[in-house]
Amino acid sequence: MSYVGPEFDPSQPPRRRFGRPLTVTVAALVPTCLAGWLVYQATSGPGGSGPARSLPASPSAPADPGTPSGSASPTASDKPDKGQEKDKDGEDGDGNDSTTKPPAGEPAPNGPLKGKVVVIDPGHNTGNFRHTAEINRLVDIGTNRKECDTTGTSTNNGYTEATFTLDVAHRLRTLLQKQGATVKLTQDGDRPWGPCVDERAAIGNKAHADAVVSVHADGSGAGNRGFHVIMPAKVTSGAADTSAIVAPSKELGERIAGEFVRATGSAPSNYIGGGTGLDTRKDLGGLNLSTVPKVFIECGNMRDAKDEALLTSGAWRQKAAQGISSGIVGFLRG
Repeated sequence: MSYVGPEFDPSQPPRRRFGRPLTVTVAALVPTCLAGWLVYQATSGPGGSGPARSLPASPSAPADPGTPSGSASPTASDKPDKGQEKDKDGEDGDGNDSTTKPPAGEPAPNGPLKGKVVVIDPGHNTGNFRHTAEINRLVDIGTNRKECDTTGTSTNNGYTEATFTLDVAHRLRTLLQKQGATVKLTQDGDRPWGPCVDERAAIGNKAHADAVVSVHADGSGAGNRGFHVIMPAKVTSGAADTSAIVAPSKELGERIAGEFVRATGSAPSNYIGGGTGLDTRKDLGGLNLSTVPKVFIECGNMRDAKDEALLTSGAWRQKAAQGISSGIVGFLRG
């Protein structure tokens, strides 16, 4: 992801956050999350080269059925034509025929999430690099003005973040629809660029979404590994007022972090969040302008070779979608 704000200095070393006592949910969830990671390390090793082990489901969030930011991100615009390269599993970059996209589908008529609305926000857009003037336009995010959008990052071999996020979003939509949820995407490869960060927030707000998840991958330095979930800080400035969504967004983020570990075997970030996989920011327009529970997830670091091997695997992306889905289901079912 390439959203680095004025309140966030990427040159500073990661710091463990202290402050208010964690909620009961955090106390229960984060140890479970980290314990699962220790099991993974013992069985597969930190490099992820061994076979992934199935970890027991967290009792706090029932798993749904189905197959299983840190530093400033380099843009992908220098390698735009590689975004649709085959990934290491032989799939197209978006997980489908490169000339088509999967149909949206309909929610299951009697699933446990019937009546719930989930908005999935695939970060960036594969066409952004062709529309630099449009995406560089400044928009109001409450605390200040920022670029409408960015190109996102890419792996060293040219697999773009925008391609990754849309693929995971498609997989996540399918899983949630099987649970009965009505799922909307902020963009589905159906527009040449964007939308801008303020419009992405407005889409979730207008849908009166019960949960919104923005899918990303980071572009930090080599050796920085793992995922982290970004939650909104309390912001009351201009058009931004997150007062009502801070608490439920935190719960959503905690649920997703715990289930992401269980489904993927990936570790929480070793450079953001003090080992918890959780981070809070007030410089992201997509969070500042949201009036419904919303989080970002950085699924891994595209610039680290070991994380790249995961992010470019279709099988791993399915696990990532499963973990996010399970976290959303746990949050919505309470």
